[in-house]
Amino acid sequence: MRPPVMTPPRPRLRTALAESPPLWWALLYFFCLLCGYYVLRPVRDAMGASSDAAAVFPSFLLDWATARGIALGDFTLQALFSGTFVVMLLLQPLYGALVSRFPRRVFLPVVYLVFIACLLGFRWAFDSDLQGRGALFFIWIAVFNLFAVSVFWSFMADVFDNEQAKRYYGYIGAGGTIGAFVGPLITTLLVDRIGVANLTLVSVGFLGVCLLCILRLRSWALRNEGSRAVQGEQAIGGSIWAGLKLIAADPLLRGLAMLMFFGVGVGTLLYNEQAAIVRRLYPTAEAATRYYSMIDWAIASLTILVQLLLTRWLLRRYGVAPLLLLPAIAILLGFSLLSASPLPLLVAMVQVVTRSSEFSLAKPARETLYTRVDRESRYKAKAVIDTAVYRGGDVTFVWVHKALATLGSQMVFVAGIGIALGMTFGAWRVIRAERGLPTQPTPDQSAERPAAR
Repeated sequence: MRPPVMTPPRPRLRTALAESPPLWWALLYFFCLLCGYYVLRPVRDAMGASSDAAAVFPSFLLDWATARGIALGDFTLQALFSGTFVVMLLLQPLYGALVSRFPRRVFLPVVYLVFIACLLGFRWAFDSDLQGRGALFFIWIAVFNLFAVSVFWSFMADVFDNEQAKRYYGYIGAGGTIGAFVGPLITTLLVDRIGVANLTLVSVGFLGVCLLCILRLRSWALRNEGSRAVQGEQAIGGSIWAGLKLIAADPLLRGLAMLMFFGVGVGTLLYNEQAAIVRRLYPTAEAATRYYSMIDWAIASLTILVQLLLTRWLLRRYGVAPLLLLPAIAILLGFSLLSASPLPLLVAMVQVVTRSSEFSLAKPARETLYTRVDRESRYKAKAVIDTAVYRGGDVTFVWVHKALATLGSQMVFVAGIGIALGMTFGAWRVIRAERGLPTQPTPDQSAERPAAR
């Protein structure tokens, strides 16, 4: 019998930093990236919850809706989610073309410079109360997440080889988690002092550091470009239709798509209910932004605790099953409580539990499963699930919520129980299909990357 292969122990952080100079820059990069993103996210959420239609929509769109007897302010989130869905579908081919034709070290600095210029423009728009700024900013954040956050781990694949990735990615991911914790805290502390407009300058500062990190990491990316860069570019290729065909043919991928769709559904119902509460209780942009930043901070705090105390132990001892089922059960319980008593504080608490369980349990489980499938499934199908299915769930359930809201919040959460059951069924389908997967990655698979939030 062949003796078991012993993997080298994970180095301590100090040792890892000493033996790998690019790790310093990668840690700083991911920290600043997520910190800058989470400084902005509460601003986006406040725009979605705004009761001032002129702040959210441009005048021509308001005039068009008024001419047809539509009060666009009554459909703010529905319009924003629909617009986001359309823009993301249109930009996905552009994203694929960029990452398949140019090395990340080439186009990433340009992308960040464009984003910095956009933020400076948004600073002027918020400061001057430009009409329609809310919709532009809401959709722009989704684009920022696609081009800046999602491609981070692909760039790391150019910087680190397979063995280095196994040793260092955990530390880099922890740096991002700390950034996701610090960003909302910065917003909470500063929004009343400097205003919403100047929060964009705070994020510009973090993106400037990210740009510096990219430039410092370019030499290591160039050194490792060879076979890893070509492999990385090929992995991201593929159309939406190719991914959909893979999903239709594979029970595991169908289960993952179902899990994503209904998981987004429960989150969207909560998000819309929370927006209604914010419109009622937090009328100013600063107050709404501070509220959302406190929610994001609570989510990040609970995520860190669960990651430290439960995630790794559960995954090693029991596999992916509890990581997929526990969030579904928690959401079922939360919606059951809300259907009986939809209090604002309880809505916030369930929102925190829902999103933190997604980040700390469900997402690591899904990413682990993707390390055990073939390359096409890992990239083409995963790209469709993470974009088209995700945004499709958003736009579907934001309109479902609009219909249910006419019956009252209680009925929204009663229907949410059914959607949570769909999520639970999707988790069960994934767990059942997972039994047929190989226990180890196939030889063509490289080290996987944690997903950006």
